[in-house]
Amino acid sequence: MINALAAPPASQRALRRSRGSSVVGLVVAVAAIGALMVGGGPSEPQPAVPGGRMSATAAWPAAKLSTIADLPLRPLLFLDTATALGTAPSEDDRFLRLLLRGPDGALRELRRLTMVERPRFENMTAAGDEVVWTEFGDGRPPEIWAASMRDGSPARRLTADTGNVVFYGSQYDLLHHDGRVYWTAQPDDGTAATEIRSVALSGGRVEVVQEKGEWTMAAWPWLDDGASDGSGATLLRDMSTGREITVPTTGAEFAACSPSWCRVMVTSDNGLARIDLMHPDGSARRQIAGATARTAVPDVAILDRFELLAEPGPNSGSTGTAGLLVYDISTGNTVELTSSANDAQSRGGLVWWYTSSAGAARWHVLDLRTA
Repeated sequence: MINALAAPPASQRALRRSRGSSVVGLVVAVAAIGALMVGGGPSEPQPAVPGGRMSATAAWPAAKLSTIADLPLRPLLFLDTATALGTAPSEDDRFLRLLLRGPDGALRELRRLTMVERPRFENMTAAGDEVVWTEFGDGRPPEIWAASMRDGSPARRLTADTGNVVFYGSQYDLLHHDGRVYWTAQPDDGTAATEIRSVALSGGRVEVVQEKGEWTMAAWPWLDDGASDGSGATLLRDMSTGREITVPTTGAEFAACSPSWCRVMVTSDNGLARIDLMHPDGSARRQIAGATARTAVPDVAILDRFELLAEPGPNSGSTGTAGLLVYDISTGNTVELTSSANDAQSRGGLVWWYTSSAGAARWHVLDLRTA
C-alpha cells in the first residue's frame, strides 16, 4: 500500500471534496515548487537532519507508547494509546461499520452503511465526551454525525446541510469549539469567498458566516489562506477579532502554517533543498531537515511542539513505507520512531502508524501529550 509517507512533499492542504464526491484534486508541492523556482538553494550543503537522532524511549521516557496486533478495524482516530475508532466491513461484507474499540478490546458499533452506496466515514474528531464525523455515500450529500462515548445511545445525525464542503485531510477540517462543530464550504454562487459553517452538538439549524477569499480552518479561532493558490500560506486571520498575520516567504518557498508555527519548504533549481520552521511572523526560524526529508502528516507543529517528518528509503516507492521522524521544537532533537512506517496519521496529540511482517500488521500508537 503506497501512502503519503513515501510521496514527494505535498501541499499541507491537499484533499478537496464537494457534495460527497471523491477526491477531485491533489496539490503536490513538487508541482508548486516547479512553478516557484525563482531562486537558488542554500549556499552550503545542508545535513539531512540536523542535531542527531534519538529513540523515542530515550527522548521521552515517560511517553505512552503501545503496539496493537490484530486490530479489528482501520483506525480513523485514537483517543489514547488503547482506545480507537475506525471502520471494518461486516462479516457478510454487506455493510461498512464504524466501530469504537475500548481500552479492554471490546467493540461497539456506532454506525453501519450499506456497501452498495460505497460509503466513507471521515474527519473523525473528539468533542468532549462525544465523537463527531462526516459520512459520504453515492447519491446523497455528506452528513455530519455524532455519538456519545459515555453510554450506548444510538448515533445521531447533526445535519445534512453541509453545503459544498471543502476538506483537506487536516484534523481541523471538522473542528469542535464551545459546543459547536465547524467546517468550510464553497458558496453555491461561485463567489470568491469561504463559508464557515457550524452546527450545535445537539443538532439544529446550521449557521453560515462568509469570509472573503479562500480559507481553511486552523486551530480555533484561526483561518489560513494556504488553499488559495500554489504559493502556500501567506496570511492567517483570527475569526473572532479580525487580526491578520502576514507570513513572510520568498518566491522559492512554500509555507504551511498553524497559528504558532509555519513549516517552510525551501526550494532550489533541483527541487526541495531543506525544510524550515518559523513563527508565522518569520521569527525563530530554524532548519529542521534537509532535501531527503518529506512531510508525514498535513498539520504543522502538533501540540505546538512536534513536527512529523518522513524519510523515504530506496524501496519506498514499491513498499509504501518510509522512516517516521519527530522533530521536537522544544529541544531541537530529532527522534526516530521507526524506519518502516506505513499509513502514519496524527490527531489530538497522538500519532499512529503500522508496520508489517509476514503479512501481519502491527499498529503503533504514541501519545505525544505525555512526552
